[in-house]
Amino acid sequence: MTQKSKIALITGGSRGLGKDMAINLAKNEIDVIITYNTKKEEAIAVVDEVKKFGRKATALQLDASDIGSFPHFINEVKNALKETFEVEAFDFLINNAGIGIHAPFAETTEAQFDALMNIHFKGVFFITQKALPLLSDGGRIINISTGLARFSNPGYSAYASMKGAVEVLTRYMAKELGARKITVNTVAPGAIETDFSGGVVRDNEQLNKYIAGVTALGRVGVPEDIGAVVAFLCSEGGRWINGQRIEVSGGMNL
Repeated sequence: MTQKSKIALITGGSRGLGKDMAINLAKNEIDVIITYNTKKEEAIAVVDEVKKFGRKATALQLDASDIGSFPHFINEVKNALKETFEVEAFDFLINNAGIGIHAPFAETTEAQFDALMNIHFKGVFFITQKALPLLSDGGRIINISTGLARFSNPGYSAYASMKGAVEVLTRYMAKELGARKITVNTVAPGAIETDFSGGVVRDNEQLNKYIAGVTALGRVGVPEDIGAVVAFLCSEGGRWINGQRIEVSGGMNL
């Protein structure tokens, strides 16, 4: 009897970190569902890349800030599980979707605060809550945080505060979902060269050099530094890690 494939749901999987997570999970023989907000063509390209590893994959539209849309989205996930994967549940939820807003504390607007809150904290809270009936017992939840929840760089007070809240939420989830043998952990990347927040870390030479200078390994991170860590947490080897914050920053600001 063939064992059924494991399935991961990755929010924000059309580019950057989410894309690399999807590819690394596929390399580990895990099927994937990724979400995108507006970049449908990029999401389809990721699905096609995952399929090259012999895995099943699909992409669903999700605005991670629109909490009212979550019941419809979960119904779409249920349909995808049945039609694409021929199952009724998935195994791994990776809460990765996010935006970057850089603004000094004194100048951060309520609209900016709410945009970050809805995606990075409220959205994570309720998308996970709504997904629980479809998440297999013994499954895994991975919440993506940031190194900025440990160290402070001006301009990220609201963003980092939401991520700090997610780190606390992670421990509560781990405690309350333990009865279902579901593990919950946080992965906190350091500064990564992607198009996130307008590509500032990748494209601003001065900032890139500064970050490399305060990182023990002497360079800025790239998406390929993160996906394999997420894949490990979804592997059998990661089964006893629970309620933890794992920073993946190359030793930034030690």
